Amino acid sequence: MAHNFTQVGKPATRLDGQFKVTGSTRYAADIELPGMIWGRCLRSPYAHARIRGIDVTKAKQIKGVLAILTASDIPDRLIGRRLKDMPVLARDSVRFIGERVAVVAAESREIADQALTEIGVEYEEVAAVCDPIDAMAADAPILHKNLRSYENLRLPLPDIPNIHSHFQLVFGDSEQGFRESDLIFEQKFSTPRVHHGYLEPHAAVVDIDSSGRILVWCPSKGPYVTRTHLAEWLQVDEGKIVFQLSPVGGDFGGKSSLMDIPLCYYLAKATNRPVKMIMSYAEELTAANPRHPSTITIKTGLKRDGKLWAREVRAVFDSGAYAAFKNNDTVNLPGARHGAGAYFIPHVKIDAFSVYTNCVPSGIMRGPGEAQMIFAVESHTDYLARQLGMDPYEFRCLNALKRGDSLPYGVHLEEDKGRLLLKRVASELGWNSAARKKPYVGKGLAFCVREIGVGEANIEVGIKNDGNVYLLTTVPDTGTGSHTIFRQIAGETLGFNAGDIEVIVGTTDHFPTDVVVAASRVTFLAGQATQKAAAGLRDLLLKETAQYLNCAPEAIRIKARSLCGSGKKKISLADLASRAATAGKNLSVRGNFQIQERSGTACFFAQASEVKVDPETGKVEILKMLSAHDTGAVINPLTYQGQVEGGMVQGLGFALMENLFADDGKIVSTSLGEYKLPNIADVPPLRTLLLEDRDGPGPFQSKPVGEHSAVPTAPCIANAIYDAIGTQITNLPLSAETVYAALKEQITKAQS
Repeated sequence: MAHNFTQVGKPATRLDGQFKVTGSTRYAADIELPGMIWGRCLRSPYAHARIRGIDVTKAKQIKGVLAILTASDIPDRLIGRRLKDMPVLARDSVRFIGERVAVVAAESREIADQALTEIGVEYEEVAAVCDPIDAMAADAPILHKNLRSYENLRLPLPDIPNIHSHFQLVFGDSEQGFRESDLIFEQKFSTPRVHHGYLEPHAAVVDIDSSGRILVWCPSKGPYVTRTHLAEWLQVDEGKIVFQLSPVGGDFGGKSSLMDIPLCYYLAKATNRPVKMIMSYAEELTAANPRHPSTITIKTGLKRDGKLWAREVRAVFDSGAYAAFKNNDTVNLPGARHGAGAYFIPHVKIDAFSVYTNCVPSGIMRGPGEAQMIFAVESHTDYLARQLGMDPYEFRCLNALKRGDSLPYGVHLEEDKGRLLLKRVASELGWNSAARKKPYVGKGLAFCVREIGVGEANIEVGIKNDGNVYLLTTVPDTGTGSHTIFRQIAGETLGFNAGDIEVIVGTTDHFPTDVVVAASRVTFLAGQATQKAAAGLRDLLLKETAQYLNCAPEAIRIKARSLCGSGKKKISLADLASRAATAGKNLSVRGNFQIQERSGTACFFAQASEVKVDPETGKVEILKMLSAHDTGAVINPLTYQGQVEGGMVQGLGFALMENLFADDGKIVSTSLGEYKLPNIADVPPLRTLLLEDRDGPGPFQSKPVGEHSAVPTAPCIANAIYDAIGTQITNLPLSAETVYAALKEQITKAQS
């Protein structure tokens, strides 16, 4: 669809691209301050044990060691983004392998590591439970005996051991729906623990200046929220803390916790020196906050004509040892609400349980809970279609949500593009091709819907004294190109060349709050704030120019770097800024945009794949992938396509290879050499299909895309394998070994 834009819709190169590829970008780990020292953590070797004593005598005697802290040296307070349940340093017991027990400050990282080897800890190992289903058993050891005393615990909780959160969603009456159903089917699915795979590990630098202000550098995607959590734990005023925004070398949900920041602070306080801490990748894989493993059971009732009629979903998420890394009100995973998928089901009941185990604490990862739930829902959708003898595409079209339908979580849908998107995808993939089906080659679909996120954002757009246009933001760019998009929006609104707008990254002193980079909402929220600020600045410039040129504001035209009135009257931006400064005027406008309720404007998206399975080895070759999106105006085609491709590759890893496996609580893969991530050789041919319209809720009628392409990848590949071999696999990852085992089982059954 053609738009009369000059800046928006153009493939603008990311403004940070050159600096990143040349290595000149300074991340938090690159920060160097005068007198800076290193901090390192001693971590537990046990999944569950009591701490009987800690001896730091020998470690303190090492030259260059400046401070050693244990739990007795810091406040006895728990941390958490929502539920406060995690100690900064283990106090009386440890609950997972890798939990922090002590921290050392030293002149160098090597000296700090040497000191860790000299700290003696006396442990008394106790019974551990590493499987969430086992942890829910009546005789399971209780991991958090003081759970009921934790701040922000949401009650009531069911009387089931080790559950810290129960999210329930009821729509209609599922019991009635099953009574009215003609057919009922039930399946169970499981997904593994997965690490985000960002290249930049967690890092933090903390300095306390001469006035007592706490200066923090860290790769946080939500600096204001992280500042709030730090202030709460330190029990200081937020205004005393300043987060210096650092570039984020990949996030995908993993970098909005405090992690080592409180320890950096207390080491800085103890030594009167700035402190840096960087997690090794072994620490990242064993002690950060990976995606939750899940076990999801779906029971569905249908009418004989194929209409979905009733559904009950029971999701069990393995939270690991703590719930501190989850941030929503239920301290559960928001994606659990997608148990009905992109289909209208009159009667739905969803129960999601988050369960403590003696494993690495789980956290937020791209499409939190949604990636797990949609794998189950869309795999189950293919299973239902085949049980009914229906084509999976036709079955989806029959049940797809349409305008006027209500989603189980209360959003009344205003969109009606689901069936149209499905039709386009099927056509592009050649779904109903008359060509004879080849052995061990199959096609698969996955179909999703997502509504728009909520939050608040702030942006400032103004003119410097030299006449240059600037945009001030405190939204971190996590690699998505958001700053490039902001200046395209500002340029389009102002009538200036986007490339001439300087983007200034501020600190948490600049605005009272700002949007957290999450839930595919940055362009929607911060983009709206940018558009408001730019529109306000344009009006201000026209008003000020009209006074100087003695003409009506509507007669002013912006051309290049000048404002032109009637005839030959004009004034340059530099002259206008100079005159405004002389008059004590400020040529800048702040834009604020906030929305607190999810709207009915949703996005449909889908993926389809064609795969070939080697029956001798189980190896899966992806012949083609199609990623389709219901989108409004695309502000930057380059960054948009980058999001589509990046999400698909991440979904590919979730589907075929990634598994952060824990053996009795011990993570087996402790390096990226052992933990298999997709690389360029694994990326299949991909085609992107955009169903463009002008009804998006974002700037210039845009719609989000951030998490969309990562969610449907696993089920569309699983469904293609199902089509290729005739056997459904319900557990991820779909490795060659797993597929080969399914083929062998199929042969054994046929022979018997």
